Amino acid sequence: METVYTHGIRVAETLQEQTSHLEKFWLTVTLLGDPKAAFLLVFPFTYFISKRTGVAVVWVAAISEWLNLVFKWILFGERPFWWIGESGLYDKTSQPKVHQFPSTCETGPGSPSGHAMVTAAVWWVVVSSLGSFVYSRTHSLVISAVPYMLYVTVLAAVGISRIFILAHFPHQVIAGCLTGLLLGVTLRSTVPEGRPLLFFFSFSVGLMFSALVLNVALQQLGVDIFWSISLAKKWCSRGEWIRLDTAPFSSLTRDCGALVGLGLAQYWKPGGWSLPWAARALSLAVSSMGLYHVNRLPLPVKPQSLFYSLFFVKFVLVPQIVMVFVPGLVHLLTRKKKKD
Repeated sequence: METVYTHGIRVAETLQEQTSHLEKFWLTVTLLGDPKAAFLLVFPFTYFISKRTGVAVVWVAAISEWLNLVFKWILFGERPFWWIGESGLYDKTSQPKVHQFPSTCETGPGSPSGHAMVTAAVWWVVVSSLGSFVYSRTHSLVISAVPYMLYVTVLAAVGISRIFILAHFPHQVIAGCLTGLLLGVTLRSTVPEGRPLLFFFSFSVGLMFSALVLNVALQQLGVDIFWSISLAKKWCSRGEWIRLDTAPFSSLTRDCGALVGLGLAQYWKPGGWSLPWAARALSLAVSSMGLYHVNRLPLPVKPQSLFYSLFFVKFVLVPQIVMVFVPGLVHLLTRKKKKD
């Protein structure tokens, strides 16, 4: 693997040298490729166009991110920003000419890339639905292929951004893209629309319990599951770039919370609110603002159990805001306006 890692560092060094003028672009892309963007950005946008696709986005995002966590615990992938120092291959004269960014210092293992994997899975759900719709209207293979070309472009941009900021090696990005694509194709037809609330609670508990069992099993085998957190803290350029919301258990609580929230939203309002396009657009705008402020809510990092509990609640609220609260309020206001 040393050869693969060394080549990956050279690729990152070349990217930083040749595309330094695109630094802000790559940093923006890596933020948009963050798994949480699937819940906070892609979900509301798709839901108000197609409810089924919106539900599918949450479902696929949660499962793909959970599987990514499991793969990372098993595969023990290094990250470039700490491997450079840990490898012992570089001295002061041969140090790669690379630098870190605020989004670099993630604390989980590196393989496969979560950004690439979740983006590949979620966006496959979106573009395949869009491609089918376009073809049904145009009957043109060329025009209906446009969403798929956009898909490849998005994946390439997210992958390059992860290499650029030293968060992943190229092979980790490729592995994430391929695994995510496979998951997207597999899970697209398993949308839990209309499922009872118990299904979502049971599924969420199952994900949480199985991850904890794997965690305990690895520790019993003598595996230090916190090894990546120690290395991230050791080699990150700035301590404030280490964030608890990038830790493996944050991903787990986000996914379980989103699934519980999805179940609750469908329980409170089966089938969702029926709104005209203007009301949907208004709901999208208000929901986006609401999710923006929910995401920005500061959470106490100590004790960590409190942080994870509140993080769970935060993502339980996401489907409620998008599927129940905001469209319900818009429906109430527009109905009153029509009566007046």
